Amino acid sequence: MEEKKKKEVVETDNERADTDKNMLVSQNEYIESGIYIGSRVKASRMKRFIYRVRDDGIYLLNIEEIDKRIKAAANMISRYNGSDIVITASRLYAISAAEKFAEIIGAKIVKDRVNPGIFTNPNNNILYLEPKLVIINDTRNERQAVREASKINVPIIALCDTDNSISYVDLVIPANNRGKRSLTLIYYLLAREVLKNKGLIKSNSEFKYTISDFEGKITATQNQTDQQ
Repeated sequence: MEEKKKKEVVETDNERADTDKNMLVSQNEYIESGIYIGSRVKASRMKRFIYRVRDDGIYLLNIEEIDKRIKAAANMISRYNGSDIVITASRLYAISAAEKFAEIIGAKIVKDRVNPGIFTNPNNNILYLEPKLVIINDTRNERQAVREASKINVPIIALCDTDNSISYVDLVIPANNRGKRSLTLIYYLLAREVLKNKGLIKSNSEFKYTISDFEGKITATQNQTDQQ
């Protein structure tokens, strides 16, 4: 019996090592970032990305699916000029990470509130943009951007937690889109992979940025406001 248990442990470790070889980062790095930790609410169309629910009711996302979707998103993003991409970010942790990502790939970013008419009204006196691709950080907080992008038939990539709607989203990245470490890792990986896909760098070692470059300094008061 003991020998059988040891064999099962070895086989599990080997399987994990094989899986890690094909991932953008190791499973442990994904786990430590909390990227797979969802909420206590499960949107019906997010069910396929969930692999189990914890005893406390928190839904957990499939890490292999997360990795696959980040790769697919990077591939899609790399087909566009950075100046034709608009990223929306309403939460503080998302803003810091998305700003760095936008800077690296040359995209535009809309922070905080998305104003009506931003993509649909050329006479908008606040801000009018004509994106060819929109990247959404939270489909609930940034639903105005989702609506407008869908009206002009612009493809949408969105980071979606277990409780997010994925209506009108062309490519879902299932992920914890609220946590600081999760968001910094997502945008770090997207930036690195986009540069590789565009041929601007040849390997991970040539990527000159670190995950900490995607983190912002946020006060306790700001953090409390962001969680409301």
